[in-house]
Amino acid sequence: MVKNAAFVFLKPAAVNDKMKAMVKEALEKQDVKILKEGSIDGKVIDKKQLIDKHYYAIASKATLLTPDKLAVPADKFKEQFKLEWADVLKDGKALNAKECCEKFEIDADALDKMWGEAKKAKKLVKFGGGFYCAELTKEGKGTYYVFNGFFMTMRSTYVKEGAEIYYFSVEWNPRELTWADFRGKVLGPTDPAEAPKDSARGNAYANWQDLGLAFQPNVGENCVHASASPFEGLCERMNWLGAKADKDPFGSALLESVRMKDIKDWSLDPQVTYGSTLNPTVKSIYDTLEDMDANDCLKKCTEVSEWRPLKKPKFKKVKNLQPEQKGVNLIVKCVKAPTAVEGRDDLKEAVCGDDTGVVTISLSSDAHSAVAKVGSAIRVQNAHVRMVKGYMRLAVDKWSAFKEADAGSVEFDAVDEKKDMSATEYELD
Repeated sequence: MVKNAAFVFLKPAAVNDKMKAMVKEALEKQDVKILKEGSIDGKVIDKKQLIDKHYYAIASKATLLTPDKLAVPADKFKEQFKLEWADVLKDGKALNAKECCEKFEIDADALDKMWGEAKKAKKLVKFGGGFYCAELTKEGKGTYYVFNGFFMTMRSTYVKEGAEIYYFSVEWNPRELTWADFRGKVLGPTDPAEAPKDSARGNAYANWQDLGLAFQPNVGENCVHASASPFEGLCERMNWLGAKADKDPFGSALLESVRMKDIKDWSLDPQVTYGSTLNPTVKSIYDTLEDMDANDCLKKCTEVSEWRPLKKPKFKKVKNLQPEQKGVNLIVKCVKAPTAVEGRDDLKEAVCGDDTGVVTISLSSDAHSAVAKVGSAIRVQNAHVRMVKGYMRLAVDKWSAFKEADAGSVEFDAVDEKKDMSATEYELD
């Protein structure tokens, strides 16, 4: 069994000896083992861009990428703002946080204030993990749709003079404490006001003055961060502590079924696809794995890594048919309607072909027979060649598709009826 392992840290505004002791006690009383602890100062955080990498999903949308490079869900955008995303983009009304500061001629704190007001006015939408958009208006400048406007002020708190974080690298037995309970009961929910009083965030909210905090914690400044999943914990140890995936217990287990490239790519919290090949789920990898215990997280990572989309079928020509061939896909036209096969009440035969030849097709269902009308274009998929007394028949059964073809898929006009693939006798071993 792989243990749950997370990265926990006190945010800069909450770093003091009383808070360190309180968080440590909250962890240890739930048998969460502290493997390593220490501080990282703001100069190192700034130089190594640790906070930018930690919040890459947020930072990329706030400063690194322009709106036209973002995968904005058009349906969610329209639902919130009653506008088409394509029109907003075309009209130049979308900005990232940095562009907004320049356009409105304001600093990060002023933008943060406007962001808070938009949130209160319900002019803000969350598209996914670390992906937000708000409608902001400034007199004389107009109305714009701004992405992740809160990030630059948040970053400054980590890199300013005297700032630091204090971290705990921890692990525990998932049979004794689930990841969901670790976050909900040991750490406490995002809003400290809703957190259990004996959780780290709940304690900080109730006793903030005694714990030496300058203000009562809130949603935006909730004192403590903790990894949302075992995978996120691995990514955070790699970022903040320079850990190597192959030397990390969870990372080593993950590398048994997932490539190192996947881990590096997923550390940026991209959208991933998994589940049904016909109707797959598309979701951020962090959101996909949130609150999973280690073993379930490993299984889901493997599923995501192994998922592949359905491949488009490759269609062959009739002249290329061979005895005993399987998985045959053709686009044909019917030249002879289905007729009963002597001695077989359950079978009919039709003749279909393309510009390279014709073949006799064995049809075992009335539904398939109804499709085979003279002159109709038909899409055949997953059929197989069956030999009858040395002659080829293309068998269409319950595992095959035999449907009317789209007009655009037919690339020939006339059928070559002179070359009959079912008229050649084969000597089979």
